[in-house]
Amino acid sequence: MTCWTGISMGHTLQHSSWKSCESANLFGQANGAAIGMAPLAHLAMYKVSAIDNKAGESEILAAMDAAIDDGVDVLSLSLGLGSHPFYDDAIATGAFAAIQKGIFVSCSAGNEGPLYRTLSNEAPWILTPKHFPSSSLPLVYASCKNGSLKNVDVKGKIVFCEGGSETVSKGKEVKRNGGAAMIVMNYEYQGSVIVLDYEHHVLPASRVSYMAGLAIKAYINSTSSPTATILFKGTVTGVPAAPQVAWFSSRGPSIASPGILKPDIIGPGVNILAAYPVSDDHTTNRFGMISGTSMSCPHLSGIAALLKSAHPNWSPAAIKSAIMTTASLYNLGGKPIPEQRKYLPATVFDIGAGQVNPSRASDPGLIYDLKPDDYVPYLCGLGYSDKHVGLIVKRNVKCSNDSSIPEAQLNYPSFSIELVLLHRYIQEQLQTLASPTQSTLFSSLHLKAYVLR
Repeated sequence: MTCWTGISMGHTLQHSSWKSCESANLFGQANGAAIGMAPLAHLAMYKVSAIDNKAGESEILAAMDAAIDDGVDVLSLSLGLGSHPFYDDAIATGAFAAIQKGIFVSCSAGNEGPLYRTLSNEAPWILTPKHFPSSSLPLVYASCKNGSLKNVDVKGKIVFCEGGSETVSKGKEVKRNGGAAMIVMNYEYQGSVIVLDYEHHVLPASRVSYMAGLAIKAYINSTSSPTATILFKGTVTGVPAAPQVAWFSSRGPSIASPGILKPDIIGPGVNILAAYPVSDDHTTNRFGMISGTSMSCPHLSGIAALLKSAHPNWSPAAIKSAIMTTASLYNLGGKPIPEQRKYLPATVFDIGAGQVNPSRASDPGLIYDLKPDDYVPYLCGLGYSDKHVGLIVKRNVKCSNDSSIPEAQLNYPSFSIELVLLHRYIQEQLQTLASPTQSTLFSSLHLKAYVLR
């Protein structure tokens, strides 16, 4: 099941479940067969917004309730409402009702990066392009704002423009004054990510990373006759630096529950080719490229559907545990996954457990499992009132009768502790999945830590 808003429906839908579509491409890029993560899964779509593509809490809850009543196995929501206490978060309460029925829930973390503490959907029961000659041309660095090139000789030259936005207006200024092509440099906060859905050009152009832009500027300043060419090599795969954390991806830590490490996982979400309701290249082609956590969410939902098919008896928590404990912390070049702004290894608040690995997730060996009632002591431990906990779990609760636990004590695949003055004993429960019998193991951790000020 997928909840959708506006024109993003067809795009996010294809990521989760879509049979093979040959020769899918955008302007010839990423050409090949497009196929969803779980191509044999049955799909149900529930629209939650209409006016201005805005979704209200009641519409979201109505769609989630309808999906639960319809008996879906996986809920995928490429939307969010920001950070709220779980009892005041419509998606969190709706998702809890889903896991009580054994339904896995995957939601987008948000696109409010690169700042930290910008996550949505924090609850622990939610898994959170024209041909150009290859000969060298003169290269000039100039401001590309409207009217800025009126008295600058750019005719027949490649113009290097700083600042990674408003590419159409920049390109019009270059073209209007006779420029042959344009190179646009990312802002510092955009790092090395090249988001193609931001790329609209009126002349041959290339977008480069912030670091590459600095190198080009240094080259221009080092010679009296700088030259350049733009070589369009098409889609390149197997890049050793992949994957990387996109600048726009929301970061942890969680505001609503700091003791639960969020985000949980990272997945494909930059320049994702999939179905689109209109043609971007003015042909009969109905594919587009979009970036955002709304793209990564359905990828994870499709993987969850595959795991549910392979292991019908796994609970939502077991599926999440398998995905998280088998994730990769390294890129294709064997180095730690980098954060695209600073070109340094990403932190746990950037990537959570790491990059999803579907093949390994099917055989995790050990899992951290949870039943819906196991969340009650955790919710009481957050300081919620009996009424607030009851709103989430849909029954009467008396926290004084339930043994409240600290957040880190929840049997979750990861946890977060503020190291100020700490002396804590943590016990978690793991379940082996080895056949023919399963067994339960207990792991204990005695932590003593101090922060020197």
